[in-house]
Amino acid sequence: MARMTRYTLAAAILCTIAAVISGHPYSYQIVHTYPHDPKAFTQGLIYVDGHLYESTGLDGHSSLRMVDLTTGKVLQKHDLPSEYFGEGLTEWGSTLIQLTWKAHTAFVYDRFSFRVLKTFHYDGEGWGLTHDSTNLIMSDGTSYLRFLEPSSFRVTRKIHVIDDSGHPFDNLNELEFISGEIYANVWHSDEILQISPQTGKVLGVIDLHGIIDTRELEGGDAVLNGIAYDPANNRLFVTGKLWPSLFEIRILPR
Repeated sequence: MARMTRYTLAAAILCTIAAVISGHPYSYQIVHTYPHDPKAFTQGLIYVDGHLYESTGLDGHSSLRMVDLTTGKVLQKHDLPSEYFGEGLTEWGSTLIQLTWKAHTAFVYDRFSFRVLKTFHYDGEGWGLTHDSTNLIMSDGTSYLRFLEPSSFRVTRKIHVIDDSGHPFDNLNELEFISGEIYANVWHSDEILQISPQTGKVLGVIDLHGIIDTRELEGGDAVLNGIAYDPANNRLFVTGKLWPSLFEIRILPR
């Protein structure tokens, strides 16, 4: 998500995360560290056909990018009009779909030329975006995830993201669909939730505390936000807003 007046999660949400971690904890191992543009306010991240695609935010600085994984170099870029704040990103066939924060508008691009093919309207805010085999899956900053029909953006169903005790998780942000589960980072935390797409139940939590030296970061908005998966090689990548590094990680039980 983007800059807002809430710069930390509510204590109740943090307690809920801690409770889940105690029951379903995962840690991580850094496999490789790659350079990342420290000026990129990362909102959405995906890996397709050997390249990273990234949506960046901030008013007047939002963009869609194709990025070389190894060097971090931006190979292709489309700047959004200044009135749009870029948010979540996913691919669908030969297209890319990018949300915006408060404009209720999603852009659909040709993945190869970045030409805008059409736009969609949606209610509420746009935060994160991913997809399973049949639906787009969208977060809006609440504890609910929406499933949308890709050609019309019509909401087909919703799930409520809760732990074993029924406590909800607000501030669901960047999303990635991996091996039948929805991965979601919780804004302004170092945790990634693993969520059942059928029930909304949190199946596990990956604790990424310490993955980056906070002395490398500037400002309260430089938080974890960016999950991408390479299914062909079973590689998981994470980064954050304004982070100078992107990490390939391996998930470990604790």
